[in-house]
Amino acid sequence: MIGSLQEFRDYAQERGNDAPTSAPDDQARAALVRASDHIRFAYLRRFAAGYDETSANVAPATYEAALLELATPGFFANTFTPGEQKVLTEAKGIKWQVLGDGANAGAAPVSTRIEDMLSGYMAQPVGLLTL
Repeated sequence: MIGSLQEFRDYAQERGNDAPTSAPDDQARAALVRASDHIRFAYLRRFAAGYDETSANVAPATYEAALLELATPGFFANTFTPGEQKVLTEAKGIKWQVLGDGANAGAAPVSTRIEDMLSGYMAQPVGLLTL
């Protein structure tokens, strides 16, 4: 588990969210464990050399994920099929456009806050030049 139950509760309370403190220990801990799994499997493996789960923003990002997991257990376990990945293109006639080519296997929820918190640790994508 990344971080601790007490640090998760402190992090949330500092931001005016008492959900982790109000939740029973087993529910709050389970949310933190699921969030830790999400951060490990979705982000840590993509970190550049020199960064790991002890890097400064990793625990706070995990607490953000845990807040989502506490509010909706299994939040990051959801997947969306290509047909569910669509955008509304016309309101009157209610038309939707599937995103991408529809060949991808699916997608999972993403938190823009977590993405922002961890973006500085990500390895540079292949093919980009740095000058």
